[in-house]
Amino acid sequence: MTAELQVQLREASTHGQLRRLRASGGVPGVVYGKGLAVPSKIAIDAKALTDMLKGNPYAVLDMEIPGAGKQPVMLAELQRDPISRQMLHVDFRRIDMNEKITTSARLDFTGVSPGEKEGGMLQLVLHEIDIECYPKDIPDAIAADVGGLEMGEHLTIGDLTLPAGVTAVQDPETVIVAVLAPQKERSEDEVEALNDEAEEDRKHSEAALAVEKD
Repeated sequence: MTAELQVQLREASTHGQLRRLRASGGVPGVVYGKGLAVPSKIAIDAKALTDMLKGNPYAVLDMEIPGAGKQPVMLAELQRDPISRQMLHVDFRRIDMNEKITTSARLDFTGVSPGEKEGGMLQLVLHEIDIECYPKDIPDAIAADVGGLEMGEHLTIGDLTLPAGVTAVQDPETVIVAVLAPQKERSEDEVEALNDEAEEDRKHSEAALAVEKD
């Protein structure tokens, strides 16, 4: 079931007005995209936005926009204060439910690796992957079962069983999780390769739509 999100139209645009809006528990934002004649400036309750982010930040939402009715939207960008982490501004994009989109889906790691039981370390390289699908097919998460991984083995995007209607955008050979030998047994090349993968994932997450690390 699609979650609903209530917003108000706002006139606030000066720095002082926006500060007062945030101080009163609101977050300024904008909605744009297909089907909207002009972008709508909105104000949303900070708690409602936080609750949404705790669920699936990539989910399709039914947003009730005064004067425009109920619209299907997705989170496009969330700006935070780098120190306080206060939400400063949020962008939503109206989408066409009949057109495929590219978005992200988090990975849900399940099972216990035999290699981990033997003293290996489970290295999560990716926490989410990029997918293409119709908005109605966006999954809450994609399962990644590590129950069969022995020491030195790994899973790639191509090993995942994707939900019906969902395709992966990234290279299917991209490693998502690996079971590493104990530190003293790892080669420098192995450690460096996985560190590079993890760094790429970090950069992707920072650029992704409102990926929450808090």
